[in-house]
Amino acid sequence: MRLPSRVVRFVLASASPARRAVLGAAGIDPIVRVSGVDEDAVTAALGDASPTDLVVALAEAKAEAVLGAVAAEFPDSVVVACDSMLLMDFGDGPEVVGKPGTAEVARERWKHMAGGSGDLLTGHAVALFRDGELVARAKGSASTTVRFADITDDELEAYLATQEPLAVAGGFTLDGLGGWFVEGVDGDPSSVIGISLPLTRKLLAQVGVGVVTLWRD
Repeated sequence: MRLPSRVVRFVLASASPARRAVLGAAGIDPIVRVSGVDEDAVTAALGDASPTDLVVALAEAKAEAVLGAVAAEFPDSVVVACDSMLLMDFGDGPEVVGKPGTAEVARERWKHMAGGSGDLLTGHAVALFRDGELVARAKGSASTTVRFADITDDELEAYLATQEPLAVAGGFTLDGLGGWFVEGVDGDPSSVIGISLPLTRKLLAQVGVGVVTLWRD
């Protein structure tokens, strides 16, 4: 597919400041439109979906939630939606988890995560509008292995007290306070933060948008 000649606006279907920061550092100032999707409801409806299918489906649901408004407001635009979850063995076999929500859940997860590793899965969905018409879609996923440090009880309680891990996928960040407790990543670090730049570039290309055309002047 050839690149569009007219200006295309980049719309991020996410309230995540981390995703906005990644894009900003990479030359894109996204227009933010929050989806408000009930992630638990989408997950329950999918039943026994594979972890990869789950994160992609969640990203698609977030994109779908904003398409109508975006088409009217930005008729020439590309919508990008993302979802991330951590796949790790928490003692009863591999399990995919999202945001802990409470300190109790985050504490229990970190007791298994510390000193181990897990796969941060991220799903992306992209939709292209031309003259307000949806003309192309693309979707995909990425996986990055995260190696967690051993963490003391005092460190864990201090981290939980910040409330940072409660509202992020897997209960940790790479670009925030949680970065102190990550030994390293094997794969794409931007994916761990929330939006994979390599995957987004590939999906944009699939719908005919060159990422360099989206960079700020």
